[in-house]
Amino acid sequence: MQNLPPVTRALLIANVVVFALQQFGGDYLLVHYALWPLGDPQWLRMDNGNPVRVGFELWQVVTYGFLHGGFAHIAFNMFALWMFGGPVENALGTRRYTFYYFVCVIGAACAQLVVIHFFKPGDFYPTLGASGGIFGLLLAFAIIYPTARIALLFFPVPIPAPIALIGYMLIELVLGVTGTQEGVAHFAHLGGAAAGFVLLRFWRAQALRQR
Repeated sequence: MQNLPPVTRALLIANVVVFALQQFGGDYLLVHYALWPLGDPQWLRMDNGNPVRVGFELWQVVTYGFLHGGFAHIAFNMFALWMFGGPVENALGTRRYTFYYFVCVIGAACAQLVVIHFFKPGDFYPTLGASGGIFGLLLAFAIIYPTARIALLFFPVPIPAPIALIGYMLIELVLGVTGTQEGVAHFAHLGGAAAGFVLLRFWRAQALRQR
């Protein structure tokens, strides 16, 4: 942790602290700070049996990125944040990195909201997790360090980062379109990466104009 740049370290700590609060706060954080679908609020029954009214609120496009659905969920995301966040922050600098990360988180939320609203209007469930921001970091890492080699969990052979990125995105797209892996927000992952790509292209075009 001491060798991590400040924003990546702060994000890791914040996610772990919020996850710890989730273990003691019951459904409260999920009800108020997870990302709920657009539209009219609905009544759901909490773990303690009490009914509660839940629905979309604007702040959820950020807060959902600090909630996680279980230990494996947060462990995978925090490992990826530790692995890719530091190098990307060192390359972009603290301010741009912070802005970039949250643009990816918000972009992922927007993608998820759009997909549910237009393609799964009958679904009403919360989205949570830092994966949208993580996928944005993976994309930035592959662009900034194209010669780096990484190994994915499902393919533990080191391959060039850009190839790993493209392969992972294609898998996410196939799983999202076919609905093979329910309960995973594949289009949110793709939305986070897409938002990051647009922002990086904008910064690149801006730098070229200044030259």
